[in-house]
Amino acid sequence: MVPTKEQLEKYAALAVHVGVNVQKGQTLVVNAPLQAVELVRLIAVKAYEAGAKHVHVEWNDEQLAHIKYKLAPVEAFQEYPMWKAQGLTEMAENGAAFLSIYSPSPDLMKDVDPDRISAATKTNASALKTYKSYIMAHKVAWSLISIATDQWAQKVFPDLPADAAVEALWNRIFEATRVNLEDPIEAWKKHNAHLAQTVELLNNKRYKQLIYEAPGTNLTVDLPEKHVWLGGAKENAKGVWFNPNMPTEEVFTMPHKDGVNGVVRSTKPLNYAGQIIDGFSLTFKDGKVVDFSAETGYDALKRLLDTDDGAGRLGEIALVPHQSPISNANLIFYNTLFDENASSHLALGQAYQVNLQGGTGMSEKELSDNGANTSLVHVDFMIGSGDMNVDGLTPDGRREPLIRNGNWAV
Repeated sequence: MVPTKEQLEKYAALAVHVGVNVQKGQTLVVNAPLQAVELVRLIAVKAYEAGAKHVHVEWNDEQLAHIKYKLAPVEAFQEYPMWKAQGLTEMAENGAAFLSIYSPSPDLMKDVDPDRISAATKTNASALKTYKSYIMAHKVAWSLISIATDQWAQKVFPDLPADAAVEALWNRIFEATRVNLEDPIEAWKKHNAHLAQTVELLNNKRYKQLIYEAPGTNLTVDLPEKHVWLGGAKENAKGVWFNPNMPTEEVFTMPHKDGVNGVVRSTKPLNYAGQIIDGFSLTFKDGKVVDFSAETGYDALKRLLDTDDGAGRLGEIALVPHQSPISNANLIFYNTLFDENASSHLALGQAYQVNLQGGTGMSEKELSDNGANTSLVHVDFMIGSGDMNVDGLTPDGRREPLIRNGNWAV
């Protein structure tokens, strides 16, 4: 099944007006797989109709990436085209908006030497550090969406014929992003307002610590004194509201980089750099991973944790109710954009400066002094389930139920 033009037009309009919220005279940068060509053309139409000055498209092809990983010399993974990094930085400096379409082939890189993937990931992250700082600080509008592809659909629905799998995945995408509703844009306004209420509640609580308990998980996470909860629509440096993730069901904040202790176990597979990491546990002491295990993808997890010093610390904690639209689909999507919005999750690596009061104006040292983690990576992994309980510790030491059996208790 190929989505109808009407469905794709609604999806394109949602991405342009709610995702990145294109402004008059602005440049829109779209990063997309080749399979998204029809949607990208509609996005360009909607963006120009909204007043965009330029729509710049960066095409990518995972099959070409696989060919390079298999056949290129080792030194190829220690270089990145700096003209491209500088171009992205320049567009960010000039106020461009950035829309990415992410549709992974979860098993594509399973036959690739993990050292090659690790080297490329670190090289790319280093080259794009300045550009990424605009994204992480929400200085620019950016958004992430997905499309259904054959390889991804077959992974999610392995028992269905190829065409039926793609149709089923498109249906799930449209349900999760509210494209199946008569007025998706209005539906997103209501959804953002609902998330904003939860954010306000948590910010008023000023919890100093969260306590996680679930099968295989017994974890305490200290929160910086100046932590800020966020969720749903965000505001960039120019006061323009945008939705970074579509879909989204999370509210999230910054953990103290030195204040994480205990053990946490994953509840969904993690698709990282084209490789699956599953059934893994991390043991933290004073913020740092000091031990880990994995039933699948141990080497990939080890290389992730070894990226730099900050890769073994947390940069984000996010709460998602177990009873939510994506979770209720009862599927593993092998796509973090969807799986993280079906499950409470944590992120290894870089913290968002916006999760700290005044964070976007702080130096790296000031951020660190206030508990923010720094890393070349930011990798979300899922820990939530219907068996998870989370408590909040108030400033005066009272322990309050926050989540019970995976759902809000407040």
